[in-house]
Amino acid sequence: MDTGAKRAPAALNMRPLASRQCCRRLATRYGVARETVKRALDLLRTERLIVTRQGSGAFVRAQTQRAVELRPHIEAAFERPHVTIDFAGFSGETLRDALAEALDKVRVGRLAPETIAVRVLISDMTVPMALPSRAETQADDPAVRERAERITRRAADGIIDQVTELGDLGLIRSTTVEVRMHRASPLFKLYILNGEEVFYGFYPVVERTVSIKGEPMAIYDLMGKDVPLFHYAVTDDDTSHGTQFVEASRQWFDSVWSTIAYRYDG
Repeated sequence: MDTGAKRAPAALNMRPLASRQCCRRLATRYGVARETVKRALDLLRTERLIVTRQGSGAFVRAQTQRAVELRPHIEAAFERPHVTIDFAGFSGETLRDALAEALDKVRVGRLAPETIAVRVLISDMTVPMALPSRAETQADDPAVRERAERITRRAADGIIDQVTELGDLGLIRSTTVEVRMHRASPLFKLYILNGEEVFYGFYPVVERTVSIKGEPMAIYDLMGKDVPLFHYAVTDDDTSHGTQFVEASRQWFDSVWSTIAYRYDG
């Protein structure tokens, strides 16, 4: 679809988009036929960029939160003298990869925190889980979990090795990495940076075919790569949505960490 047509709804300042008058105005503004405008609005509706309200017409969807990129925020967190990162999710692969870039800059002296403390909460894939599961039976399958366990162990061990290495090399005064597990299926990922910023995203459940013990198998899997993350930050206003979300996230993490979570034996 033409870029101009896609920008059109925002240019109308939330006025109803489905009226004949609106379609005429859009057609005139962008020099296209009214039928083209209607097709463009249908596509925007499909992409959920506009919403239809019965009796009122169609309006631009309000976007109060936008997906953000995690890596630059982790790097910014390392500009503080004392770095804390709490993660809860499936495997921690995204955290491992994002940490690698920041830690490389510590190695070459571009970042110089004094202490780093990382806590990781992941699901224990050695026990029965609702997800990931075998698609055919929609039931727990040890072979599916074995594959998931290898992924989680690789990521968890990578995080541990990356962070502790900097302490061993004397580049950081103090480094701690703790990994704990629990028996709940992972449905979302949560990052808490320096106790002041939260990044939150849902794991979509998808059916896909993977190789398990050399044979193709359809599974219901959790897709964490490129999942949109939404950013919340503490502000001076204790009643702000960001401040309250960060506080609630910290309380949730600490509650799981101190109750049902148990030590990861890497």
